[in-house]
Amino acid sequence: MANTCLQLSGFIVSCIGWIGIIVATATNDWVVTCKYGMNTCKKMDELGAKGLWADCVISTALYHCISLTQILELPAYVQTSRALMITASILGLPAVALVLVSMPCINLGNEPESAKNKRSVLGGILILVIAACGIVSTIWFPIGVAHEHGLMSFGFSLYAGWVGSVFCLLGGSLISCCSSDAPAQYAENRYYYSKQGATNPVPPSSANHAKSAHV
Repeated sequence: MANTCLQLSGFIVSCIGWIGIIVATATNDWVVTCKYGMNTCKKMDELGAKGLWADCVISTALYHCISLTQILELPAYVQTSRALMITASILGLPAVALVLVSMPCINLGNEPESAKNKRSVLGGILILVIAACGIVSTIWFPIGVAHEHGLMSFGFSLYAGWVGSVFCLLGGSLISCCSSDAPAQYAENRYYYSKQGATNPVPPSSANHAKSAHV
């Protein structure tokens, strides 16, 4: 029962984390940049927002974005972050499906419990891979921007990626740790030993007393 509750909790947490990864991938508010220095940008009321797909200019009366369509001319950190976040978003679908069909309340025919455990472990590993992709992307991207531009602050998309990566890491760990064949093996061994004990009954105590008296 405890493993079932932990597995369900890991599944819910992983779904929330996957949604956070998708939000971070689809939006462009990753970091806020400033080309002229922080004080100058505040006086001019003109900031820049940089994401995976566009560079934006933010001011009181203007919000203009330029799409980053020339893939070969982009810096390596942008291309790598794109690839990792897209991979994490796509892997989330089979990972969630594997964990969902391995729930104790769902039965696919007369399959053994070990098959469910294997699917659950595989789904947990995929979720951990999603977390790793998100962590690498959300850490490498702001570092690359800081070297290339003046990094002023972090944006909403980056926070969504961090939260999603942490949730996927926690959920994947719960699912992988709670999916084990140990309880089934223990029950099978206990049944074997009890059956073996029934076939070899203990001799009656009267015979033992008689043997002791004879000695």
